[in-house]
Amino acid sequence: MRMIELSTDYYQQFDANEQLAVPGEGYGGWQSGQVTLDLDHTAVVVMHAWETGTRAQYPGWYRAVEYIPRAQSILHDVFPKLLSGVRARSVSLFHVVSGGDYYRNLPGYQRALRLAGAELSPEQIEADPALRQLQQFRAGQVFVGPHNEADVARGFENLRFPPEALPQGDEGIAENASQLFALCKAAGVNHLIYAGFAINWCLLMSPGGMLDMSRRGLMCSVFRQAVTAVENRETARREEHKEEALWRVSLAFGLVFDVSEFLCAIGE
Repeated sequence: MRMIELSTDYYQQFDANEQLAVPGEGYGGWQSGQVTLDLDHTAVVVMHAWETGTRAQYPGWYRAVEYIPRAQSILHDVFPKLLSGVRARSVSLFHVVSGGDYYRNLPGYQRALRLAGAELSPEQIEADPALRQLQQFRAGQVFVGPHNEADVARGFENLRFPPEALPQGDEGIAENASQLFALCKAAGVNHLIYAGFAINWCLLMSPGGMLDMSRRGLMCSVFRQAVTAVENRETARREEHKEEALWRVSLAFGLVFDVSEFLCAIGE
């Protein structure tokens, strides 16, 4: 076993104090502590790290997904050191993908496919005219907006790994929870630490995200500096939804780690 001692952030969701006007303000809130990780049973998961081009190439994509510049900064400034350190210490590194076929010929995906086998798409409910009308209303009024649709579609047609997150060798590549679980079983992994985009959307809810994997018994943690979140008009300035998502990870799924402290603990 390769054990390391590491500082972690966690949220203490007790005790509510009935003596206060707002009992929840009695909670302990964010705390720091020391934990032990077994690197032989831990994997870093890079999820939905995409090459999103430039604003000039896809102006509508950038208008609809305001976090793209933050994600690009994380790719440039955080990922190279994080992933090189993980690889240098032979910590398991998995990639979770979605959309397109840019990964299907890579050995890591072929390995996951052999381990998990083909997964049937879930049965879909039949849409009636009323449902289609509601779907069209949301597409036009909520996200992404009719004037942005073409750029977003072109962006997804050209999905690929950015250089900073390109899988090396036969690092496992999964497009769904079954494949990621199969990779974990084969590697003896029971704790996943996620990096990627976005923490309050894909990393939680998409196939292979924390909700899926926690239901299979894995602890799902996150690197604070290696994620950003989908924000709205009211939260974007202070990135409040990222902070809410870190709290959600701590409360429901795992722990919150600092990239620099993790690299120091593993000797990088």
